[in-house]
Amino acid sequence: MRARHAFALAAGLWLAALGRDGFDRWIDATSMPVLALSTSAEVVDREGILLRAYTVADGRWRMAIRADDVDDDYIKMLVAYEDKRFYDHHGIDPKSIARAVLQAVRNGQIVSGGSTLTMQVARLLEDSGTGKMEGKLRQMRLALALERRLSKQEILTLYLHLAPFGGNLEGVRAASFAYFGKEPKRLTPAEAALLVAIPQAPESRRPDRSHGRAVAARTRVLDRAVRDGILDPQQAEGALTEAVPHARRPFPAFAPHLADRALAEDPTLLHHVLTLDNRVQKSLEALARDVIQGQGAQVQVAMLVADHTSGEVLASVGSASFAADDRAGFVDMTQALRSPGSTLKPLIYGLAFDQGLAHPETLIDDKPMSFAGYAPQNFDRTYRGTIRIRNALQLSLNLPVVQLLDALGPAKLLAAMEKAGIHGVIPGGQPGLAIGLGGIGVRLEDMVQLYAAIARGGVALPLTHRVEGTRAEGQRILSDTSAWQVGDILAGLPPPPGAPGNRLAYKTGTSYGNRDAWAIGFDGRHVIGVWLGRPDGSPIPGAFGADLAAPVLFQAFSRIKPKLDPQPSAPPSTLLVSNAQLPQPLQRFRSRAAAFEAAANAPHVSFPPDGAEVELLPEGVMVKVQGGRGPFTWLADGLPLIVQDRARQTMLRLPGSGFVTLSVIDADGRSARTKVRIR
Repeated sequence: MRARHAFALAAGLWLAALGRDGFDRWIDATSMPVLALSTSAEVVDREGILLRAYTVADGRWRMAIRADDVDDDYIKMLVAYEDKRFYDHHGIDPKSIARAVLQAVRNGQIVSGGSTLTMQVARLLEDSGTGKMEGKLRQMRLALALERRLSKQEILTLYLHLAPFGGNLEGVRAASFAYFGKEPKRLTPAEAALLVAIPQAPESRRPDRSHGRAVAARTRVLDRAVRDGILDPQQAEGALTEAVPHARRPFPAFAPHLADRALAEDPTLLHHVLTLDNRVQKSLEALARDVIQGQGAQVQVAMLVADHTSGEVLASVGSASFAADDRAGFVDMTQALRSPGSTLKPLIYGLAFDQGLAHPETLIDDKPMSFAGYAPQNFDRTYRGTIRIRNALQLSLNLPVVQLLDALGPAKLLAAMEKAGIHGVIPGGQPGLAIGLGGIGVRLEDMVQLYAAIARGGVALPLTHRVEGTRAEGQRILSDTSAWQVGDILAGLPPPPGAPGNRLAYKTGTSYGNRDAWAIGFDGRHVIGVWLGRPDGSPIPGAFGADLAAPVLFQAFSRIKPKLDPQPSAPPSTLLVSNAQLPQPLQRFRSRAAAFEAAANAPHVSFPPDGAEVELLPEGVMVKVQGGRGPFTWLADGLPLIVQDRARQTMLRLPGSGFVTLSVIDADGRSARTKVRIR
């Protein structure tokens, strides 16, 4: 009887309000709930594929969606099953209410509520319940008010966000990910029917807890879809054979460290578009999980992939699993400060090439020596005697690179690192020669950015993980010639056992005490960095970059592409000669002080004088040498421009304006230089 009275009262009040003016005022005076819904923050890849989503403040999954983002069959089934006159009524369907009242009178209890989709939205907005008289009246009034303020599409969109699907799932998109692991744009008829059925009784029809009821409810929706002409019998029959899930799926959680980082950068932004490639990210995360198997409970791995032509990060793996476990998987090891071992050596060699201190074919001594009390040793504690620079870098010998760094000065190395965007941390704060062998703290992301600069022809460009507009030009840290020479040397390294001989330019490194194993490499387009170690910095006995990290690097390249992109050809200014054909000062390494030491009858640049400003003519810049013995070799900023020229006066073709150091070397290896400004 209470049910009859409730519906009779509701109908009476509704009829009494039909006076046009009073009715309008009643609706217009309706207090409205907040219509701006909070939705999950989302991180997507460059193609818009969901990488990671976050719950809203109350722990619910409520994901932003538009009606256009849902499968058409779902919308059709929903409207036909819940409110077939949705597009015709103004919030309340008189026919449905009349039918509900008659059913209640006939059965002595509520059989159907007569709620429209708009009334359901009203209830969900205010969580006003379903069976109480005052709640039903409020829903009716609010539904009428909503219809005056919103379009049908906007009301439907609210339902798509608010419909309950059991537990902490709200909205069709969250349900589609939880039960089917995909976006709701292309649901099967069976999936669409299940998502229509659950919200009517979300807790008792949850397929993960009440599987049988979920199946039965889906069947009723499919039967109605056939009756209403949405599906043909064959489609429905096929849908009935499709399994209903027994459990919820986890929401996507790819690139969790970088996703958290992006969210922290702008907590107010709900849609973060990253440069990551979903396919590459998934593949590298799977590789990371494979790598740590059998490596010990505390060993961790991190990887970073970037397109060095654009600086865009394509994959970022901070650890093998995002967990508070023995491996400290919650720590993003792409951002942790670690010792780079020998991975800084290519930069030192490149700077030496640029300064005219050496050439890949220059001979250098690999023997015990001391530098003001600092006496480094090679990793294997053996020495090779006199060796070519090319082989010294490929063998990662310590003595040759320390000699070059001593001639350059640690400050020049640190300046180049700063240009490349590397802000290293030096233990004790005083830069010394040890930084060339790993005595500095850097991040994996820093090192990938450095190798990207070498691969890009010597121009550094900050790595970015956000899809955005025009990016600033990077700074040049090496000449294109020196960068190519370094890459050519690294491409000559033999691959790890079992890896393809594909001329990948790469370098390995092992930090002091076997704490960090590194491998970083690049081809004509991509650069990948790999780090293995223990996050707490404790040693791993027997861990070497060449043994641990290098195979992972080659596997990473094979997973992202079937074959390598070719390396660029040598720049025109590259001196491709044997050691015997080099200018005498470049045949064997000597410090810059020795290389430019004045001697009797030494050559002298008589024009242009030091500090002069010279106009660049179409045919070049006039240079003259006095003294010395021909033939003469002329260099600009360490790069040979004219070799073995017997004339004492010639024209040098320079690339452009700016400050330049011009050097001349005679047949006896004696040299002179002048620094001028070209305009």
